[in-house]
Amino acid sequence: MSSTLDDVVIDLHTHSSESDGTDSPAELVRAAAQAGLDAVAITDHDTAAGWAEAAAALPPGLRLVRGAELSCSSADGYGRTITVHLLAYLYDPTHAMLMKEQSRLREERRTRLQRMAEMMQADGFPIDPVDLMSRLPFDAPAGRPHLAQALIRAGVVSSVDEAFATFLTGGQYYVGRTDTPVERAIEMITEAGGVTVLAHPFAHSRGPVVAPAVVRSLTEAGLAGVEVDHPDHDPETRRSLRLLADELGLIVTGSSDYHGTNKTVRLGAETTAPEMLDALAARATGGKILVG
Repeated sequence: MSSTLDDVVIDLHTHSSESDGTDSPAELVRAAAQAGLDAVAITDHDTAAGWAEAAAALPPGLRLVRGAELSCSSADGYGRTITVHLLAYLYDPTHAMLMKEQSRLREERRTRLQRMAEMMQADGFPIDPVDLMSRLPFDAPAGRPHLAQALIRAGVVSSVDEAFATFLTGGQYYVGRTDTPVERAIEMITEAGGVTVLAHPFAHSRGPVVAPAVVRSLTEAGLAGVEVDHPDHDPETRRSLRLLADELGLIVTGSSDYHGTNKTVRLGAETTAPEMLDALAARATGGKILVG
């Protein structure tokens, strides 16, 4: 591991096979150590299922930040309701209301994915919804990347990016879901002793984004930070978001949003300053950073 603050490498947004990544939680932490990371967060969608395996396999010296990524609904500041992603860190996963909501979201994800697969099969695509769902771990949060992988296996597309661009982002096979209102999600995570960071908030390539006024409102609701350095933020976006974070006193994070082979981004491609991780940990009462 790195020995000076200038060399410390921290990646606070990664996904394992417990959601829509391809590395198991154990493989993920081993890969993080091999990539030279000093700290890594496991932030699977709507689940803490990978925490125990990641902790048990934690290489010596590597710090593990346990978290999750929550899909939420939010006003965008322009009269629409859109999906935003909230990173939740160091919370108590046994918090009753949070457990109930995450269970609802996982079930809705699975229902949604199966329906999309059934619609494609009905239109003649070589997709077997039963096979698709049987490949997922029990109670795992199903995601569109799982359907993208099925399309790759069937020879319909050559990559996850192609599957999303062609079939899975809007269009006739897209099925929506009922996400948690972001203010309620912030409230629940805070009640569970955790801290929240708005993930890739100005990533226009992903679709509609919130206005700066919405970030201000969420800060008043208890939001702790914003993910500034992300592969989907260009330099001008990072500059404007960093200025907004400075204005609002928000913690600034950077992350790869690693998904294994489902994306081409490598671990540690974007990083968080050590003092920002310290600030997150200082606000958390629901859990601690683990050290291998």
